[in-house]
Amino acid sequence: MSKMKVAVIGCGTIASNAHIKAYAANPNAEIKYFCDILKEKADMAVTEYGGGEAIEDYHVILGDPEVEAVSICTPNHLHSSISIDCLRAGKHVLCEKPAARTYAEALEMQKVQHETGKVLNIGVVNRFNKGVNIIKEMIDNGDLGELYHVYISFRAQRSIPGLGGAFTTKSIAGGGVLIDWGVHFLDIVMYCSGDPQPRTVSGQAYSKLGRDMKNYAFLNMWAGPPKYSGTYDVDDFVTGLIRTEGPTISLNGAWAQNIGVEEMYIDFLGDKAGIRLQYGADFKIYSAQNGILLETAAKYKAGDMFQNEIDSFIDCIRTGEKLPSHIDTVILSSKIIQAIYDSSEQRSEIVISE
Repeated sequence: MSKMKVAVIGCGTIASNAHIKAYAANPNAEIKYFCDILKEKADMAVTEYGGGEAIEDYHVILGDPEVEAVSICTPNHLHSSISIDCLRAGKHVLCEKPAARTYAEALEMQKVQHETGKVLNIGVVNRFNKGVNIIKEMIDNGDLGELYHVYISFRAQRSIPGLGGAFTTKSIAGGGVLIDWGVHFLDIVMYCSGDPQPRTVSGQAYSKLGRDMKNYAFLNMWAGPPKYSGTYDVDDFVTGLIRTEGPTISLNGAWAQNIGVEEMYIDFLGDKAGIRLQYGADFKIYSAQNGILLETAAKYKAGDMFQNEIDSFIDCIRTGEKLPSHIDTVILSSKIIQAIYDSSEQRSEIVISE
């Protein structure tokens, strides 16, 4: 079988640290194009990969019938338009998270996927994480009993990325900490609990610590340095409550807060047992047996979830398998995130219909 020709659009951090390396390690894939509006980034990717062609205009990819699949690793505001263009050009698409800036944009992506029949997966990479899949299996098997509530915490003291840049500009990113970090945490919860339909959402998003950019104190800044002449109009703290057909979900998230303790975990609360998953790490199981309380640390060989994601993407194009990261499933997270932002703006609970 010949190698599948693929292209990477957007050659920034997530592309260089994850997608490119994973394609390079897949024996059935070959990157033909590296595309970035900053040509030097595409050139660097070619050097790193040891082959392929650097281009600035993704329309070159659309017109090349050899390219079957595309990874889209651009800023959020380009996800929808480039994904749609690629689908209509007959390409299969893996689009980085979030699917889009808004639920409406995600719905349009889903509509075009249905029209074209091409694969559209979203980069919710934790669905390919071994620990997350172990937890899902435990919940499915009833090891926790009834899963009645899940609590999410994704909070850091001062971690606003690239102050004044793309991450903090709503027209580009679509939002702040909720759409950047929260999408991963919410997606883990939805996946592990069987992707239940959301029913009501109440939330509040705050833009507080980053508004006075010149007086924002920090120790380091990923996606930096700060651009004090730029824009800061996104959320740096968010709280919410989601009622679903399954468990209720509550969350607190912060890019920036005046508490110097980082908390990155998810608590799955069942009536037989509970699990605390430390994001990106291991988990512990809490239960009771024979009148005693038990705490069990789970240890396992995790593997590379990005490699699992890329391998699964290539395989599903050949087999026709619908992955858990398909737009039809992941769009629920877009619906919830939109509802939290709408609830915050309207200062009222949002009722969600199917």
